Amino acid sequence: MAKKVPKKEPERMCVACRQLKDKKQLLRVVKSPQGEIALDESGKKPGRGAYVCRQSECLIKARKTKSFDKIFKIKLPEEMWQQLSEKITAGETDL
Repeated sequence: MAKKVPKKEPERMCVACRQLKDKKQLLRVVKSPQGEIALDESGKKPGRGAYVCRQSECLIKARKTKSFDKIFKIKLPEEMWQQLSEKITAGETDL
């Protein structure tokens, strides 16, 4: 009988700290083909995706270095920064 090999979790890189982490540990921001920016909680929306750790330090660094702006080639809307901040804050209180 053949042994079952455990399925490897996909890894993605945080735009701020540049560390590889499991995809589930990161927040995904996506730019749709129509140019709309959205938070992608399912991880399956079509378009260009970028990931950030669920830590406020990484979000602050991403904003300071304009990481998302460079990746998407447009300025990330203030509402998106607010959404990301709320998600991260909510996640940190769950710890």
